[in-house]
Amino acid sequence: MSGVRRVIAGVSGSPGSLRALRFAASLARVHDAALVPVLAWLPPGGDFADRSHPSPVLRKVWKDAAWRRLWSAIELALGSVPDDLTVQPAVLRGEPGLVLTGAASQPGDVLVIGAGRRGAGRLVASRSSRYCLAHAHCPVLAVPPPALARIGNGPRGWMFRHRRLDPELAALRAD
Repeated sequence: MSGVRRVIAGVSGSPGSLRALRFAASLARVHDAALVPVLAWLPPGGDFADRSHPSPVLRKVWKDAAWRRLWSAIELALGSVPDDLTVQPAVLRGEPGLVLTGAASQPGDVLVIGAGRRGAGRLVASRSSRYCLAHAHCPVLAVPPPALARIGNGPRGWMFRHRRLDPELAALRAD
């Protein structure tokens, strides 16, 4: 991939998107490109609910919450905003797939997304990543989720998702 000018990373705060953001940062370093973490947001209840009962105050609250979520994801994935990269974070309103493909529309763009969950829930969970892979006009890299995020999948995955963490129990099972 020569001529990479911007690396756009889809960020939601999920483990898969944090891994994709880390990968996007390393790709931006290799190509001396700008890193553009993008978080797409919709009002609770969707656009229809917002259009039927518009509130500028609530829109500002929702957008501020989206910015906090983006900064939190950047801190979780990278520790802080990297000094060695040009970082241009963006919070855009809309469906994630549409927002990301629209943001990655310039020549020299590369879109990095999380590949979504695997297993029975993947049909709903990876709708945005499938949309980006099908409709983007630039190279798209789909980063698989980390192994720890996959631990709750499978026929007995509900046991891990519905139990609290207990260090003593974990130590007993490790023996």
